[in-house]
Amino acid sequence: MLKKLFVSGLILLSAGIHTISGKSNEYHLRDSMEAAMGPLPDLTDLPPMNIQYKDSLKTAGYIRYTISFTVAENEDLPAYLYLPISHRSGKHPAMLVLHSTGALGKGIVDGQGSLENRAIAKELAERGYAVIAPDYPGFGDLRNYDFENDRYESGTMKGIFNHIRCVDLLQGLDQVDPDRIGVIGHSLGGHNALFAAAFDTRLKVIVSSCGWTQFEYYDIGPSSANYGGKLGPWAQDKYMPLFRTKYQLDQNKIPFNFHEIIAFIAPRLFISNSPIEDTNFDVEGVRVGIRKASAAYESLGVKENLKVFYPDAGHDFPQEVRTEIYQLIDKQFNHRF
Repeated sequence: MLKKLFVSGLILLSAGIHTISGKSNEYHLRDSMEAAMGPLPDLTDLPPMNIQYKDSLKTAGYIRYTISFTVAENEDLPAYLYLPISHRSGKHPAMLVLHSTGALGKGIVDGQGSLENRAIAKELAERGYAVIAPDYPGFGDLRNYDFENDRYESGTMKGIFNHIRCVDLLQGLDQVDPDRIGVIGHSLGGHNALFAAAFDTRLKVIVSSCGWTQFEYYDIGPSSANYGGKLGPWAQDKYMPLFRTKYQLDQNKIPFNFHEIIAFIAPRLFISNSPIEDTNFDVEGVRVGIRKASAAYESLGVKENLKVFYPDAGHDFPQEVRTEIYQLIDKQFNHRF
């Protein structure tokens, strides 16, 4: 399996070759990402997860547990875990659900708060999926996360490590089919879904809603001056501070771009919700990135596994788009509910 995945990665490098500092060197995508995010910690010899069940909520279709579990020594991760109540025999597909920016953290994808169209975890649980929805560092029960004194060079890499451990947890559950696990997220969760999928090939379906545009198209407008430049928002401690300290917020120096991640994901199913009025992630940068990434999917004969929705909406995940995407996930996982 590892050899097969490595060969697939080599095929896709043709879509993602970088020239860094004027040197013609071919960088494996993960190496390039780690250059900007810091290294992924060792995933061997980890302590037991020691899952702690805090409370539960039972509905007609699922039980939602509030849990905390050990991802590494002295590192615990709070999350919601949704387990389906079903009379069907067999194991269930599962989804890692990543929340958008907001103080509620995982509560956002549970439908808490005032934001509509964000209850992704709850909706997937209602469709019969096992779901895990963790807090991202700085939000929810991790609101006081200490970025300065942790062992990671970026909040992004801490998120990637946590999300890999979430997949570990899902694969260890008796209710879950370990070969039918995907990831979905909106905004902050949208690009974290891509980042997780680049480092964890066990994620077979990847859905990014309002989560990306090519870096050269990223521009939040005049407020970017508050961050020191257009790429300044990416350089916050909770994201990738090396964008500032190592690459001087210069897009031409950043060692990876989103089309390369999408190309690397092939032949897995990638779905993007990219509204045409999204002021966070410019849709033209999405179109450019999709055109570049499509070569990898076409070369592998799976162009149908690259799908993009361009709704007439702002930075949102409209219900009709979510419904269509859920149906695509169901089809990919041969899931009925």
